[in-house]
Amino acid sequence: MGTRGRGSAGPGGVDARAEAAVRDGDEEAFARLAERYRHELRVHCYRMLGSFTDAEDLVQETLLRAWRKRRSFEGRATFRAWLYRIATNACLDALAGPARSREIAVAVDSTGAAKRSAPAEVTWLQPYPDALLDLAAPADGGPQAAAIARETIELAFLAAIQHLPPRQRAVLILRDVVGLPAAETAGMLDLSTAAVKSALQRARATLREQLPERRADWGRGATGPSESERALLQRFVAASQAADIPALAALLREDVRQTMPPAHLVFDGRTAVIAMWRAALEGDQAWGDWHSVPVAVNRQPAVANYVRLSGAPAYTAVNIDVLRVEDGRIAEITTFAPDLLPALGLPDSVAPDDVHG
Repeated sequence: MGTRGRGSAGPGGVDARAEAAVRDGDEEAFARLAERYRHELRVHCYRMLGSFTDAEDLVQETLLRAWRKRRSFEGRATFRAWLYRIATNACLDALAGPARSREIAVAVDSTGAAKRSAPAEVTWLQPYPDALLDLAAPADGGPQAAAIARETIELAFLAAIQHLPPRQRAVLILRDVVGLPAAETAGMLDLSTAAVKSALQRARATLREQLPERRADWGRGATGPSESERALLQRFVAASQAADIPALAALLREDVRQTMPPAHLVFDGRTAVIAMWRAALEGDQAWGDWHSVPVAVNRQPAVANYVRLSGAPAYTAVNIDVLRVEDGRIAEITTFAPDLLPALGLPDSVAPDDVHG
């Protein structure tokens, strides 16, 4: 996304109409134009904050600020770039405030020992529904398409960039995801171009330390799970519902890791993961009957899990598991609380007739 001269316009004359709406104080026209970028801005705020819930709040704040600051839009940059500047600074303000102060947690394993894990250390991390990602970029591609590419929205990337100081995070996102030049990024953040280049260098170095080793081998530009990943997810669902521990174990890499960000927990290796699952699925301590529904978040295969306790009238949501696959097996499972099921179009509970009917 580059800078345009005053009076030029994007597709359909968006910038020219926006400038006219600002000049005339036409709130309805301004809101209609700003609404075109709502979904893209929400994804941007999500990257900055790591939380889907907070991103919802900040995109609202961005559009409110845009209307209040409408006279500052003079057409020297695109309307989209102007909104990105407002959104980025709204997120930086939020991250600097006490209401959203975030501290990286010390992740622990099942014995309570400290364990390094980027996702588990980011206790506020939440998934993002693919259906909403699809609304963030036009079908014909364009610069917005990079905003929803798998390598920049998957959980490993989201967790890793949360380890960056906020301003470094903003520089990395604006340069490497949004694709802004260094000079334009500097203008957005009130930094020198040299400071932007230095911040980007440091951010990239930290990112390499936090991302999984084989991350460079993952499919670039993908917009969703592959056919083989979807097939593996179906086997995972079937084995979970059948409480088939051997079948589940066969789907896991030996070095699989399951992380639970809300509880900053890590289960490292197939033995540890299977031991945890066995307690929930087998024997006197088994939770009950399981029902699993495939879902799509962060361009990764995922499943929403429900359990029906003995004598309970319905299946109740317990968590959302997001899978990362390497070489045809599950390399990582990130487990979230079921808070975001409504955003996925799923209920908090399911009647037995709807499961077995």
